[in-house]
Order: sequence, then C-alpha cells, then structure tokens
Amino acid sequence: MGSLFLTSFSVAPSTVAKVSNKYDSLRRKKTNFVHCQESGKAMKANGVSSVSRDRPKTVHADRSTAIMDAGSLIVSPNTNWNSQADIAVKDLVPYGGSTTSLVELQEGIGIVKFLRGKHLFITGSTGFLAKVLIEKILRTVPDVGNIYLLIKAKNKEAAMGRLKSEIINAELFKCLQQTYGNSYQNFMLSKLIPVVGNVCESDLGLEVTDLADVIAKDVDIIVNSAANTTFDERYDVAVDINTRGACHLMGFAKKCKKLKLFLQVSTAYVNGQRQGRIMEKPFDIGDCIARENLVSETTPTSIPELDIEYELVLARNSKEGCHESEVAQKMKELGLERARKFGWQDTYVFTKAMGEMMINNMRGEIPVVIMRPSVIESTCKEPFPGWMEGNRMMDPIVLCYGKGQLTGFLVDPNGVLDVVPADMVVNATLAAIARHGMTPKPDINIYHIASSVVNPLVFQDLAIMLHEHYNSSPFLDSKGSPIHVPSMKLFNSMEDFSDHLWRDTIQRTGLTAVPSWGGKLPQKLETICRKSVEQAKYLANIYEPYTFYGGRFDNSNSERLMEIMSEEEKRNFGFDVESIDWKDYIKNVHIPGLRRHVMKGRGTCSSPIS
Repeated sequence: MGSLFLTSFSVAPSTVAKVSNKYDSLRRKKTNFVHCQESGKAMKANGVSSVSRDRPKTVHADRSTAIMDAGSLIVSPNTNWNSQADIAVKDLVPYGGSTTSLVELQEGIGIVKFLRGKHLFITGSTGFLAKVLIEKILRTVPDVGNIYLLIKAKNKEAAMGRLKSEIINAELFKCLQQTYGNSYQNFMLSKLIPVVGNVCESDLGLEVTDLADVIAKDVDIIVNSAANTTFDERYDVAVDINTRGACHLMGFAKKCKKLKLFLQVSTAYVNGQRQGRIMEKPFDIGDCIARENLVSETTPTSIPELDIEYELVLARNSKEGCHESEVAQKMKELGLERARKFGWQDTYVFTKAMGEMMINNMRGEIPVVIMRPSVIESTCKEPFPGWMEGNRMMDPIVLCYGKGQLTGFLVDPNGVLDVVPADMVVNATLAAIARHGMTPKPDINIYHIASSVVNPLVFQDLAIMLHEHYNSSPFLDSKGSPIHVPSMKLFNSMEDFSDHLWRDTIQRTGLTAVPSWGGKLPQKLETICRKSVEQAKYLANIYEPYTFYGGRFDNSNSERLMEIMSEEEKRNFGFDVESIDWKDYIKNVHIPGLRRHVMKGRGTCSSPIS
C-alpha cells in the first residue's frame, strides 16, 4: 500500500502555465484540473456496499426514535425508523425551498465558474479540514482571487512563518508543488494572504487596519472553519472559540460590502442526543434537545431553558475564586455538566450548537450555509488517498489496538460509526458555496455530510476490518518483531469492559508471574495497571455517547445537491458517500494513511503494505 502514496500520482503536464507573468493564460482556460490520484480504490465498483445494507440501523429496540419536522418533534415507533414512509413529505424539501431548471441540470452548478476571481476569508486555516479545502481550491481553480487566512500569531512575520511551515510546506500540497515546480512558492504567496487575528476577540483581532478594510471591501465568501474539537474541553475555552467566535465572525460579515455567502463548518453531532432519523434543519435561538426528548408526563417546571447569554456569562465567570490548580478540571466538569443538562453529549457539540444558534439569530439578510459533516477521517481520493493530520475521533483506538495496547472497547456491536472522508466534505462544501453563492438569498441551508443512513459502517464489521489489516500488516515492537493482535472484543457494558481491561493489562505486564518477589514490585505494577485501566475507562466514557449513538443523519439536502451537478462536476467534486467501499477504505487507505502521516512510519516494516 505504500504505492498509494508514492507511485499513483499522475505527473502534471508540462504545459501548465508558469506563475510569473502568465496567470492570465491560466485564467483564460476553462478548466485546469490537476489530479494526483485519478481514481480512489476505496469506491464500490458495483454499487454494493461492503457492509450489509439489510442490517437493522436501530441501536436499541427499547428506545423511541424521533424524526425532526419543521417546527416540532414527531415521535414515531422504533420499528423501521429509517424507512421513507416514516418521513413526512415536506421533510424531503430543502429548508427554504428549492427549484431546479432543466438548463441547470444540464450545465450543473458551475462550481469552477463561480469560484473564478472570488475572494475568500477562511478561519481555522491551519486546521486539518481547512487545509484540504485550500488545496482543492488552488488545484482546481488556480485563477481564484485572494484567499485571506486568519492566523493566530504575534505579528505578521509569525503569521507568515505559520503559513509557510503549516500550509505551503505541508505534504498535502505535493501535487501543487509538482505542478508549479520552482514557481510553487510564488504561486502560493500570490493567492494566500496571512491575516493576524483571532476569532475569540470581538474584532477578530483585526482592529482598524488597512487590511481589515480591504477584506471587508473585497471578500465574497467567508468560511468559518475555526473550532475547538476536544470533547471535554474547558467550558470557557470551548465557548470562546465555538460560540463567541461564530458571533464575532458574523459581526465582521455584516461589514463586508459584497459578501455573497457565510459558510459555517459545524458537525452533524450538534444534533446531540436526538434519536432516529435526524433531518437537516437549523437551530433557532434557545432550542433545547433535552426539552425535545422529554416524555409527555414530565411537569413543565422541569423543562430546562437554554439561555445562551447566561451560558456565555457562566463560562466566563465560573473560574473566578477557584485555585489556579483547580480551574482546568472545574471548567471541564462544568462544560460536560451544562451540555448534558440540555441534551448534548459533550462540551464540543454543545458549544458548536450554540454557535449555530447565534449565527441564525444574527444573520439578518446574509445568506448562510451550515455544513454538518459527521466524523471526518483521511482523504479517500484527493489529492491522494489516506492523507490526514493528527489523531481524529476513532484513530487513537485504531492505533492502540494495532500496537497491542487495547484489545477491546466499549461499543454497541450493531451500532454505526458515521464516518466521511475529508475530501468528500470539501467537495460538498465547494458545491454548496457555488450553489448558494451564485444567486444569494437571505436564507439558511443545512447539509449533513454523513454515511449512517445511506452507507452505514457497523462497529462489529469495523472490528473485523481492523483485525484483518493488522493481521496482514502488523506493527513492529521495539525489537523489530511483529505485534500479533487478537480479534477486537466489543463490550456493551462498562462493567464487562472494565473486567476485560484488568485481565488484559495484568496479562501484558506479567503481574501474575512475580508473586514471590514480595509486595513492592507487584504493588508498583498494580499501580501501573490501575492507571492504564482508568485511562481506558475515561476514554470509553467520553466516547460512549458516540459508540452507542441512536441517531442517524439524513442527507437528503446533500443528495439533492449532487443531483444538480453536471457529470464533469461529479467526477471532479463528487461526494457520494454511498459509493464508498468501507472495507477497502479502512484496510487499504485509512489505516495505511494513519501509519504514514500520523505515526510517520514508526513501527512499520520497510516493505510496502500489501
């Protein structure tokens, strides 16, 4: 599988225009697509999923499931909740309505045409997803206008340093490096403009500067990709970025004179503890999922009221009077407590949901699109398969299992992990930008980029895929010997999982083999075991709302967006998650990508992964 990353690139034609004084020739070309990977291997050739499609998608038979209607919660029986018959007809119409002419169907959305010459302002620009977005734009639309990147830094020099080290020199951009050769850095610097700032500050940290005025005058599209994605982050930190940050950026958007669209990158899990098939609908200010889920006999006095202004004040003031050593833990606990009180599983998704509410409340006449991807993982296809950065949601478990450090986990075996590759999220984002930026309307449109309804990845199938990969391509231990891992065990109760952890940890440390050494060494080993077990249990507690998640994300709006794309756009900007062959993606794309780009090849034999 090493060939996926090194030998599958198609070298760009030498006729591609050089940068210096030849940008005009690039602009005159109708398209100038550069593909490092012409086709991804992790796509289904015959339209049949590698995961059984007739598997029931409910997680627990005793749970009621809910279908979100325009302004109310329709509680339906939990049988066949995912059938089309359970969805009201009006739920199949995009929020805000949609009309598509025959001409549009023939010509497509016009993604490249729309993006040409457009100026973008992107926050969170050094993050995983934003970098994939920037790379795709520059590779497919080289005559795009300026892309202003908000970068947290002390000064302009520091911001430029981050731009070069974290974006321009990143391996992700190797296709563009091959295309432009010696002119690569000049091309990148002609398009990417670092802007010193911070979404956590009321004025984005821009203050009154010439550059701030230029951005407000020029920018056509704002993309807010800034976020803190730590599940159990300090409440004050998460609120500052995920909620206040969204407010600050919308405030700046209102100063932009020719803004065509404000796009918020959110997460499908802002839907919190909703159950059943979850529709693509916006939040209104003060919406509370706990209130939606309350049974009818609950007295009105117990219905929680979500007051976002109060939450903002609470997050800021709660650390006052605390000892410095206690602040971090207290604020983490406060975030989880507030999230669960109102029906969200953790601080991350709660603060992102409040951010969405504030955007909808503040938008006025500004057109808004909110992209809600599920769990974003490595690229499936572009610019090359398997690229990723950092440990995403499921990756610590995947890697620990491969190293023999974790042989089981707390998860519903029949549950679904909703995963989507990063390049598909980016393609959907660009399609939505063009669709709603072409003819701006003062409405809000929501897109779930998710797989749980159309192509579910079931946990017990995922466990088999992981074992098959590591069985054929094991990690190597410190002595260079292959690490053989057993089949991953899946537990649906914390008690059973905890018992397994103790047995497994003791066996790996050899505690039972040294009883005659006296109490000192076994006590030390017991302490090590206890710490290891507690860490695994803490991880399982944080992940439990996702590994036993009862919601499934409807993606009807996203499917309709694909339907109006031309065939050429589908080839170049496709995001059909139903076409993913999960077995091939997990075994031959994602895990090799993790080992190459996150592990940097550590613990891997020199021969290609087969």
